[in-house]
Amino acid sequence: MTTVTDMTSSFATGCFVGRAWAPEVEGPILVTVRDGRLHDITTKACATMRDLLELDAPAEFVRTAQGRDLGMLENLLSLSEPDHSQLHLLAPIDFQAVKACGVTFARSMIERVIEERAAGNPARAASIREKVSQIIGASLRDLKAGSDDAQRVKSALIEEGLWSQYLEVGIGPDAEVFTKSQIMSAVGTGAAVGLHPISKWNNPEPEIVLAVDSAGRVKGATLGNDVNLRDVEGRSALLLGKAKDNNASCAIGPFIRLFDETYSIDDVRQAELDLRVEGKDGFTLHGKSSMKEISRDPLDLVAQTRGAHHQYPDGFVLFLGTLFAPVEDRDAPGQGFTHKAGDVVTIANDKLGALVNTVKLSTECPPWTFAASHLMRNLAARKLL
Repeated sequence: MTTVTDMTSSFATGCFVGRAWAPEVEGPILVTVRDGRLHDITTKACATMRDLLELDAPAEFVRTAQGRDLGMLENLLSLSEPDHSQLHLLAPIDFQAVKACGVTFARSMIERVIEERAAGNPARAASIREKVSQIIGASLRDLKAGSDDAQRVKSALIEEGLWSQYLEVGIGPDAEVFTKSQIMSAVGTGAAVGLHPISKWNNPEPEIVLAVDSAGRVKGATLGNDVNLRDVEGRSALLLGKAKDNNASCAIGPFIRLFDETYSIDDVRQAELDLRVEGKDGFTLHGKSSMKEISRDPLDLVAQTRGAHHQYPDGFVLFLGTLFAPVEDRDAPGQGFTHKAGDVVTIANDKLGALVNTVKLSTECPPWTFAASHLMRNLAARKLL
């Protein structure tokens, strides 16, 4: 079990920046971690995460910025659920677009094929999984999207009548990039994450999330939970928006670790993510996702997202996808895993900390009420514009 001490120890090395809700100003502030304590580094010159990430050397700015001591970080990480009357951490982004890549791991692609073939019915998934595994075995571990080997695997699956649109984005030349969530709608660590009430088959998706500026330069990385409704997307890929973008369905945090001499894109490429789901029913699920097995390089995914074909003047964050696909039965044999209300989901990495959220229905999570217009008015009232 990940403890608060474990969480804070991850921030002993490196440059971390985030956002917190400050009740005294009824709005967000920029924060950093110094010696286990949280510091407010908000200034008129740099009042938003968007502006901070646009700097040529954001880590240098954060390290040298004068800060107001807000207390021990562990006190915030131990909060069970955010309370607007108290200081609490928010998702560490504001004006950035929230984009996500799907089917970036060839092995997890098979689960997407299974979801589609099962038409959202978990009872059919086991038999389809067995058939697909017999055809391809373990040949997907080092498969690179767009390669000759990838084309051969794709051809073999099509020949067996297992063609799927997921094959094209999973191992073809073009990545799947979609809008995961609306600007400023993501929740941070400690908050509830939401499941649309129509879903009966769903799971967490532990992912690395890149923070990218308007010029396409990756400035750092954080953790994310791309909450996934397997039955909804499995019924039709055209329901992707309904499956992915709901109230509190996107969690990011706890902080962005900025690239510097201690952390770079190579650390992202080698990252190992641990997942733990603890249910009120006593059920515990352990999972992992290894970036070493990604079928597309993270920088290629950034280039496929932003370029001459599409610009992001306020930058964007990019979920890189996950290797994790739960097949462990929770209730009845052959039914696989699905969330239950009250599940506590912890996504952890030794260099990025831990993102912890409790599962609820999206209709029962706090409604999203503070958006870009509210932030602009709040900053103006604080004379930060």
